[in-house]
Amino acid sequence: MARWGRPRRQKQQKQQKIARVQDKQFTKKIEAISDDDLALDLSANLDRVAEILGHSNDLVRRRFHLDTKGERQAALIFIDGMVSVEIVDKQVLHPLMHSLPDLLSQADGEHKDLPEQIRDHVLPIGEVKSTGQHRDVIKSVLQGDTVLLIDGCAQALLMNTKGWEKRGVEEPRTEAVVRGPRDGFAETMRINTALLRRRIKDPDLRAHNFTVGTRSRTDITIMYIEGVAEAGVVDEIKKRIEAIEVDGVLDSGYIEQYIEDSHWSPFPLIQNTERPDKAAANLLEGKVIVLVDGSPFVLIAPAVFTQFYHSPEDYYERFLIATLVRFIRALSMTMALLLPSLYISFSSFHPEMIPSKLVIAMAAGRATVPFPSVIEALLMEVSIEILREASVRLPGPIGPTIGIVGALIVGEAAVKAGIVSPIMVIVVALTTIGSFAAPSYNAAIAIRMLRFPIMFLAAMFGLYGIMLFLIVIVVHLCSLKSFGVPYLSPFTPRNFLGIGDTLIRIPLFRMKKRPSVFVDNENILRNQPESAEDVKQYGKPQTETKQRSDK
Repeated sequence: MARWGRPRRQKQQKQQKIARVQDKQFTKKIEAISDDDLALDLSANLDRVAEILGHSNDLVRRRFHLDTKGERQAALIFIDGMVSVEIVDKQVLHPLMHSLPDLLSQADGEHKDLPEQIRDHVLPIGEVKSTGQHRDVIKSVLQGDTVLLIDGCAQALLMNTKGWEKRGVEEPRTEAVVRGPRDGFAETMRINTALLRRRIKDPDLRAHNFTVGTRSRTDITIMYIEGVAEAGVVDEIKKRIEAIEVDGVLDSGYIEQYIEDSHWSPFPLIQNTERPDKAAANLLEGKVIVLVDGSPFVLIAPAVFTQFYHSPEDYYERFLIATLVRFIRALSMTMALLLPSLYISFSSFHPEMIPSKLVIAMAAGRATVPFPSVIEALLMEVSIEILREASVRLPGPIGPTIGIVGALIVGEAAVKAGIVSPIMVIVVALTTIGSFAAPSYNAAIAIRMLRFPIMFLAAMFGLYGIMLFLIVIVVHLCSLKSFGVPYLSPFTPRNFLGIGDTLIRIPLFRMKKRPSVFVDNENILRNQPESAEDVKQYGKPQTETKQRSDK
């Protein structure tokens, strides 16, 4: 163990050392100006900012006069495309050039209080900060703010005028439902947090911000309900995010790979979703949501195996319908994993277990096939995977058509050419359809990955190989944990109350407790009795409806 552990630790230390060197190289300019205060001369400050940002063409430096006599000059600095031009024109430039002369006529000859007077009496903007260092000026400009510099003042005003182009709230494309909300997360952080705040109007809902990426400086927010989420899980997620050292974070998938518990498992240990209702339901269960600026996919942690095969629609329909649909998903998952290997094992090792008429039909179909059943299955499975990947990469209207037509043409041509048998085409078709029934894309990918090794074991050992591989999978699942939560919970460790929301779904009025593995012990009940202060401050609820959870 020590022999293998030492090279791994040395490799991790080397990677961390390289990351620290890259971080120092990038922040060299910022560190050089960390103690560089703003000068009193406006031109010197503008030249310094332009020098640090490399005289970029999209850097706008708008100079103007604060009074009618032209004695006091000022300048606005912002990056074109990252600010709202309407806000800059109407709420910054217009007040400064038209409403400020009266204030200046009443001020004395000193300029030291002028930025504070402008901030308090002139600018109709919600978020305005002041600074005296070039470092803060550069960071604000790169984040999409507008900076006001005044000649003769060593203070700058940082105004929140962000207004870049963004995609609005649209229907999620990867998690479609028949019944349920139609809004989905966007790429803008504040839109996503507002969608969650809109659904959970709880004063205990917390949001903590981080900045990750030495070059991208990506904003990351974790959200949880204080008092419901396990404090240890929240602290662990914060610690893992703060320990990330990378040049840039372009999607939430980066964060998922850095903070997950096991990097070698094919099964996802952190769930992602585009649906605000699903994320809000997981918050109510006591889980933590990780949002990444620029990504419409938010992360849900901790995660257990069963929740990847649940859909938000399961809680919007009656429990009988939801239970039936979950059984169908379980059957489809079994088909996607085992059908090709069962075909190989039965046709090669155990033909006596197949009905006689079916054996005769299979033998007649395979009479002209020159390959063994495992090669036949591999050819068809690889072809289907290639067609599936090609249909995803093609333009939207063309992709599904190419996938369906390609599969039909390839299958029909392969049967006529005698390369595969007709029953093999049926098996591959049912396998592919079964993999599409999984609500979670990354969970379906895990089943697709495991399908190939189990086919090889079926070709070598028959049903014994299949059972051996299934035992290995179960043992592996039992060993996994997501932020300290057993991956096969509530089956192991056994929790009878939690089993009511796994393969089956009991009625909502029976789901009176949150999953105990996700929440503090004092907050297991979904409907906590209100204290006298809560009733006085927020009022007593009008109804006694139960809050439901969504895995």
